Formats: sequence, structure tokens, C-alpha cells
Amino acid sequence: MSQTFYRKGFLALAVATAIGAAGFAQADVKIGVAGPMTGANASFGQQYMKGAQAAADAINAAGGVNGEKIVLVQGDDACEPKQAVAVANKMSQEKVAGVVGHFCSSSTIPASEVYDEAGIIAITPGSTNPTVTERGLSAMFRMCGRDDQQGVVAGDYIVDVLKGKKIAVINDKDTYGKGLADATAKQLTARGVKPVLEEGLTRGEKDFSALVTKIRSVGADVVYFGGLHPEAGPLVRQLREQGLKDVKFMSDDGVVTDELVTTAGGAQYVDGVYMTFGADPRLLPDSKAVVEQFRKSGYEPEGYTLYAYASVQALAAGFNGAKSNKGEAAAAFLKSHPVKTVMGEKAWDAKGDLKVSDYVVYQWDKDGKYHQLEKQK
Repeated sequence: MSQTFYRKGFLALAVATAIGAAGFAQADVKIGVAGPMTGANASFGQQYMKGAQAAADAINAAGGVNGEKIVLVQGDDACEPKQAVAVANKMSQEKVAGVVGHFCSSSTIPASEVYDEAGIIAITPGSTNPTVTERGLSAMFRMCGRDDQQGVVAGDYIVDVLKGKKIAVINDKDTYGKGLADATAKQLTARGVKPVLEEGLTRGEKDFSALVTKIRSVGADVVYFGGLHPEAGPLVRQLREQGLKDVKFMSDDGVVTDELVTTAGGAQYVDGVYMTFGADPRLLPDSKAVVEQFRKSGYEPEGYTLYAYASVQALAAGFNGAKSNKGEAAAAFLKSHPVKTVMGEKAWDAKGDLKVSDYVVYQWDKDGKYHQLEKQK
């Protein structure tokens, strides 16, 4: 072997080693963020992305995940189940280590089957249907509560505080909306106030005249709607426009966005509307610094913003705690260790549900803003 060849070979090896070392040092861990980034419910997808990106930036600044930087991979399911499966398959092909998502339960349920098969851990900030965590999937988690918990809070509030006697329970025929409406109706019945009307409407529908007529005909004093803001807004507006101004309107955590005002056609229509949602994370001491940062940037971290932030924190804690970027290892860690998040300390049971759920009631005001009600009876 000539000396020249030896020198060239040594140089090539040194360059290859340097490239390899640099590649290792610059490696990153991909985390998918999946939800409705377009379509009628895009405001929730935007909340997810805002929260997830802020969390990723903070974690990266603090050293990342097992020494690697988080890189987010966005997936738009538009709250459509088939599109959600396509997003999940793309996430799998992208080799994401974990997923924050999805939003609609009807998207999360089929997508999570793909993640389970690929060994990807997923945390949904907003899917509340019990089925999400009732199928024995070992790496499926929630950062929110369940419909059977939320429905109890809604049903009790309608009976105890709103003093409802004739309740119309409406749903949007989707997995989330119907599941929550059924849970609320079940609690109402258990409290001795069986709904006088249980009816479904279709997502995307805008004319609810026939439904309003039915609600009037049964003499409802409270209308409960299980669904999302694109339908809740027009429904409450048409109730008011058609003379049912004194009928109390209550909905759920699918209307936790300022877009409710837009879809209703103005703050005057949402004034007085009630909704259930987790205790406002913006009021927690753990979230103070993050909330201030968001507000300095001109963004109000409403709705699921901090839920998504906390979900990224939990994934990072799981990977770091397990000293592995494998989904199953992170899942096992999270089920046996509580973690600190912007929403306080969180702990999960064997199913992946939060051990503590904190649903409360909020009310919208004449300025088109929602506020957690201080005193629950």
C-alpha cells in the first residue's frame, strides 16, 4: 500500500467519522402534531400547533430529549376519520417517536390503531370519548378527561344550578358529540330528570329551523348540545332569533374557542351560554410564565393551547425518564411516574387516562369571552 493511498484512506475515514459524529450530534426526535389544521375546526388545530411549538422550543433550549432536539411534524386530519388514518400512516413512515393528537374522537380512535401497531406513543389533548382508552392500547394517553366524567358535571349542573325541568339533549351524530350527549342524558336521568327530547343534527348543517320548532314544542327550558362550535353557534343564534331567548343553552369542550362567537354571528348570541371544560390552566401557578410569554407575543393561549404544550412536555418526560425514544418504554414510564407540566403534575392509570379529572363550568359573556365560574353548587 502506497503512503499516498494510506493518507487518502485515512483522510476519507476521518471525514466519514466526522460526518457520522456530526450527524449523531445533530440527530432529532420527531413528534407529530395531528388535528384539524384546515376546515371548520381549524382553530383547534392552530391551538395544538401553538402550544406544541412553544413547548418544543422550551424543551430544546433546556437540552432536548435524550440529547436530541424535538422537531414537530404537522398532520392535518380536518376531523375526518379516513384522513386521520392517512395522517397516522404518514406519521409512521416519518418515524415519529410520539404524537400529540388527534382532536376529534372519531379521528383519534382509528388513527391510534395505526400508532399502536407502529409502537408510537400518542397523547390526545382533546379527545374525550371513553373508547379512546378502553381498547387495551398500551401507549395511548389523554391530557384531558372523559365524556363519562364531563357528562356527570354537565348533568349535575343542569339539575342543581340551572334548575332544568325540561331538557332537550342535542348531538351532532359524531363519536364525540353523541357520546357526550348520551353521557349527559344518562346523568340527567339518574338525577330524575329524563330529557324531553333527544335529537341529532348533521355536521355542516346550518338551518336548524325544524329542530328549533321541536325544541319549542316540548317546552324545553334548557338545551344541551354535544358537539363542536361550527354547529353550536348557528343553533344558539337560531334559538334566540326564533323567540327562545330565555331557554338556557349549555355545551361542552368542543366550543372552547373564540370561533364560537364568529359561527354564532356575534357576541350577543353567545352571551350567557354555559359550557364544561377542564379547570382553566391559564390560572395555575405552573402556567404563569408560559402564559405571559404567549401574551407578550400577542397570542392568548385559549382552549387546548396549554393542553398541547403539556402533552409535548409529557412525551419528553416519558422519553427522558425511560432513557429511550421508544414509545413502549416512554408509555411504561408515564404509567408509573407522575410528571410536571404547565398544567400542574399529571399522573395516568393503566389505561392511559388521567388519575384526576377537573371538569368545571364556564359561561360566555356579552363581550364574547368565556370565564370559569367561581362558585359551583
